[in-house]
Parts: sequence; structure tokens; C-alpha cells
Amino acid sequence: MIPIVAVVGKSNSGKTTLIEKLIPELNKRGYRVATVKHHNHALEIDTPGKDSWRHKQAGAQTAFISTPGALGMVHSVDSAMTPIEIRDRFLDDADLLLAEGFKLLSVPKIEVFRSCAHAEPVSAGDENLLAIASDTELDIGAPCCGLDDIERLVDIIEQRVILTTRPDIIVRVDGVQVPLKPFIHDFMRNALQGMLKALKGCEDAKRVEIIIR
Repeated sequence: MIPIVAVVGKSNSGKTTLIEKLIPELNKRGYRVATVKHHNHALEIDTPGKDSWRHKQAGAQTAFISTPGALGMVHSVDSAMTPIEIRDRFLDDADLLLAEGFKLLSVPKIEVFRSCAHAEPVSAGDENLLAIASDTELDIGAPCCGLDDIERLVDIIEQRVILTTRPDIIVRVDGVQVPLKPFIHDFMRNALQGMLKALKGCEDAKRVEIIIR
């Protein structure tokens, strides 16, 4: 199951800026990141008059827009979906989902807090709070990091979220993740580790990817 971390905070606290800094560090460590933002306005890519909009107006539940570099989707819903619902329904090829906002969701959270703009954190007392990124020292029961202390924040995400929720081995066949029974999982891990130890330079590998065509 893809883990979720919500980046929360009051308006204009710098949530988007922090996510922009977290993603490259996570990528550098080999993790694929998906994001979702809480938004109360109409979907901007669903523009009246465009072909995908016309497909939706004709009655399509879901309209895809396929380009050489990206795939877009417009899907009709009765109410706003949570990151958990989005992950479970649409996401299967990421190592982490970063959610901007959703402060009431029961998932691990990092709060962005700026003393010059806000009186107090919104996550004080929240048992799901992983850390707080702030311009001032705070003691609210979670590590307090600087706004630019990205490596430390990613260390926390990696150690307390990613590595505790993901299996050692992930198998995808034609892009679809295949669940592994414990016996198969352990057999594959032990066999691969044994073979890699015999290869020069692979003795202490942290992440291994094998593609079979």
C-alpha cells in the first residue's frame, strides 16, 4: 500500500514551497512521488469547449488526455475524494503520495509553521504529526526542523513512513503491482541478495531494480 504524508498548515504558510523542496530529495533517494492538493475551486483543465470537456458533457464518466509526455484525467465525482480514496482507486506506481492540505485526515503529517504569520500550529496534539518545519523553535511533541532542513525532513519520512510500510520487494508486471505471498517474498529477497553479494560493487546495495523483458 502506498504511504501518504500530508503537508499541512494555515493559508500562505508555505506548504507548496516545502513540497517543491521535498520531491527532489525523495527522487534523489530513488523514490517515485505522487502528489494531490486540496482545492475548493473548479478543475481548471476541464475547460469549456475543449475536446475532453465535450466528451464529459456527452456523458463520459472519465475523460483521458494522452500526450507524448503526460497523461491527464478528468473524472466525475459526487464529492471531493480524500487522498486515501484517490490512492486506492487510481494510484499504483508511486512509492509515496504527498498530500497538500487535508489537515483533518488521519495520516502522517508535516506541518509548515511561520511565526510571523500565525499564532500557533494547527497540529499541536495530533498523534499523526511527524515533524514541524518552522522558522522558530517549537516543542509540540514532534521534531522541529528548519524550513530548509529538507534532508532531515526526508530522513523522517523515509524512516518513519516509507520503510515501515513498503515491502522489501515490489514486483510489477506490465506496470501492475503483483501481491507476493510471504514465502515467495522471502525466497526472492534471499536469492537476489545472495547473488548480488557475488557481484563486485553490489555488496552493500540499498535499492535494486531488475527489469525482465
